[in-house]
Amino acid sequence: MRSLPCRPLVAPVLPVLLCALVALGVPGAAAADGPDGPDGSGGTAGSTGSEGHGGPSASVEVARLYVEAQSATARYEAGRRAAAVQRARVKHLERLLAKERYEVSVLHEDLGRMATAQYRTGGGLPLTARLLLADNPDELLRGRRVVGQADLAVTNTVARTQRAAARLATARRSATRARDVLDRREARLARLKRDIEAKLESARWTLQEEADASAAAGRCRGAVRLAQPESSSTRAWVTPVESYELSAGFDSAGARWAARHTGQDFAVAIGAPVRSVGAGRVVRVACGGGFGVEVVVRHEDGSYTQYAHLASVAVDQGERVRTGQWVGQAGTTGNSTGPHLHFETRVTPDLGSGVDPVGWLAERGVGL
Repeated sequence: MRSLPCRPLVAPVLPVLLCALVALGVPGAAAADGPDGPDGSGGTAGSTGSEGHGGPSASVEVARLYVEAQSATARYEAGRRAAAVQRARVKHLERLLAKERYEVSVLHEDLGRMATAQYRTGGGLPLTARLLLADNPDELLRGRRVVGQADLAVTNTVARTQRAAARLATARRSATRARDVLDRREARLARLKRDIEAKLESARWTLQEEADASAAAGRCRGAVRLAQPESSSTRAWVTPVESYELSAGFDSAGARWAARHTGQDFAVAIGAPVRSVGAGRVVRVACGGGFGVEVVVRHEDGSYTQYAHLASVAVDQGERVRTGQWVGQAGTTGNSTGPHLHFETRVTPDLGSGVDPVGWLAERGVGL
């Protein structure tokens, strides 16, 4: 299926960094899905009672690890940038040192030539003897003063250059030590980041296995209350996920669908936070059929949105939700070939009343 470009939205720092990590887990191939189960239904509503199986703890663990991974990645990137600055500083200092050393070498050569010339012109005789032998003593004295002034200028220049070179060498040693410290810190942070991501990957699939069992039984495990991100946004509408790649689009054909594709797919990793695109009320939480674990929200303008193939839900049926509130975590339950969010916009809560989500969101000021 043809992938469309991703356009992340401006959002608070924490959700943006969280979803930047989500993007690291996006599968290479676009995932496919379909609403139609063996009986052609769009998913069966199930009980909202807690099913157990350790489900809530797995959901919370995935959410916690997302936060830890976000923090570790932020620290790693800061350390990497600082180390890069130090390395650039060391290279700059090395170039300055090379230039200073070259100038000192040139000055030393000039001093050597001046000393040789002075010797050849009688510089080895005492000044009194040279004055007595000179045809023009005044000219000799003037030349002596000029040579003395040149010697003094060169000597001062050499001293200044040597002091500058010493300062630069000290700065270079300091920068090199700082760079080495930053490199070691960067390596430690990289190991920490890898460890957290490995734990997150394991937790994701534990969460998915539990979600599959729940969907197969047609019984939802109940809302898992996740710590909601703080948001200062005043936008009335947002995208259902913050960082993503678009995969299968509305009304596209596919072997896994009985008819045409009824929504817009967002390729994200298992456990990625899924949010309500607008304020409203949850009218359905279902856990069976082709859509797997799903949530349907009725919005204040009378329209409906569906969030399907979830790994967990974070809301209960009848609950009011605000714009951007997490309603669940992405997964690959139901008729799905890989982790993604199947998102629909409808004029009724039921399958078959869908409209193109891209245009629907665009009408509300949200571009994909």
